[in-house]
Amino acid sequence: MLMTDVVAIDVHTHPQTEEFLAAMGARRRQMGEHFGKERQPVSFAEQADMYRDRKMMAVLCNSDDESTSGVKGAPNDLIGQAVSNHPDVFIPFAGIDPHQPAKAVAEIRRCHSEFAIKGIGELNPSRQKFFMNDPQVYPIWEVCQELGLVVMFHMGFAGSGAGRPGGMGYRLENVRPIPYLDDMAADFPELQIIHAHPGWPYHQETLAVAWHKSNVWIDLSGFAPKYFPAEVVHYANSLIQDQVLFGTDWPVVGIDRWMREFDELPIKPEVRSKILLGNARRLFGI
Repeated sequence: MLMTDVVAIDVHTHPQTEEFLAAMGARRRQMGEHFGKERQPVSFAEQADMYRDRKMMAVLCNSDDESTSGVKGAPNDLIGQAVSNHPDVFIPFAGIDPHQPAKAVAEIRRCHSEFAIKGIGELNPSRQKFFMNDPQVYPIWEVCQELGLVVMFHMGFAGSGAGRPGGMGYRLENVRPIPYLDDMAADFPELQIIHAHPGWPYHQETLAVAWHKSNVWIDLSGFAPKYFPAEVVHYANSLIQDQVLFGTDWPVVGIDRWMREFDELPIKPEVRSKILLGNARRLFGI
């Protein structure tokens, strides 16, 4: 598939091979119950064909919460191999453990050198139990800013732990934009940051941060578009139209459903093309 054929870039997908499903640990069953469908293995080749058939590219996200869960994350080399096998479709992000900053920095440099990652994440401050503005994790953001990498954070309501007593110990405070992401964006003005998901129930804070700081982007993943808060649609269609990205959070939301419901939103045609393709091309330098 040639870049000239691409009609959209999904900036937020999760590999579903056996290795990545195993890395979910207890969350695989919990999230299956919460979303009403347990995740089944999908090969990288199948995922690539799914996007290729729709003339789309997709970011492969990874995560590592071994320090808090005790479950080893899937190796980033699997992402690198998938991109090597399907360079026309996949865009690589690496997963890192924020509780091991020195190891994370070394892994980021290695992945950038060996298979040209475009960013890191999806980092999840709730599940990984850290705060984005904690000085102890700043060396991670520093190396990403140095290398021109994008950093993606899960923000807003957490599917992880949802519906379980105590939310499995995960706290929603960690995924609130103000002050945590806002502080970080202020301290690293050259760092491009993706605020993953519309941010409910903190979506007004989300919109304020993006409008205030041009290095913050919002991806519209994790929600079926018919459930987007009205304020998110309004701002995406106007004041922050150059900072909004198409994302599904696949397999949480199916591609075809997302596109069908997005078509029904009152988005101007010129803004629609930015969200689906133009903004991501600019962000990733494609």
